[in-house]
Amino acid sequence: MDINYKSNKFTSEFSPVSFTCPHCGHKGIFHQIVNVLHNVNGDCRFGTVVCPSQECKSISFIIIGAKNRVLQVYPSVLIDFDKSNIPTRIIEVFEEALKAHSVGCFVASAIMIRKTLEVIAEDKKSTGKNLKERIEDLGSKIMIPKELISAMDELRLFGNDAAHVEAKVFENIGKEEVEISIEFAKEILKAVYQYEDLLSKLRSLKKKSIENK
Repeated sequence: MDINYKSNKFTSEFSPVSFTCPHCGHKGIFHQIVNVLHNVNGDCRFGTVVCPSQECKSISFIIIGAKNRVLQVYPSVLIDFDKSNIPTRIIEVFEEALKAHSVGCFVASAIMIRKTLEVIAEDKKSTGKNLKERIEDLGSKIMIPKELISAMDELRLFGNDAAHVEAKVFENIGKEEVEISIEFAKEILKAVYQYEDLLSKLRSLKKKSIENK
């Protein structure tokens, strides 16, 4: 976000604002802690706030627009995803894709989304001479909708385009394309690492109900 100063005069304090803490993921009401707000473009202000979570208490820098609307938070807030049952290595790679997206580095994000597919295939012992073949092999080994296998191949191509000087498949490697890719990647992670656990929990409940009859 570009900021052009029009004045360095102090303004009045802004009201508490609601957003998600970029440090711990807690959503709550954030209060200003330093009264050093400036006019920016005549409409915006900025300042520092502290996370209301007692376990976090981290400080963030925010830009406030008209009607006390949060325009930007630093560090940037990452797109959230469910990490349960996902191996640490895969979480680290996918979070790097999310961090790149959060600061507008969309090509880097696309490349890390592709790498996420690579580490998933590696974790599941998929075989093949290239990622395309390993994705196909993965589809034969785990319970996953065929549409998501197709999505994995599209993400593979998207990452390929991002890694080369000239895109060969996609028209653009930008915000919209990356955010759609992230949503598909999240669904793939659910299918590979979380569906089976949900099914096990459901079956466990069924056994208990039978035993209680």
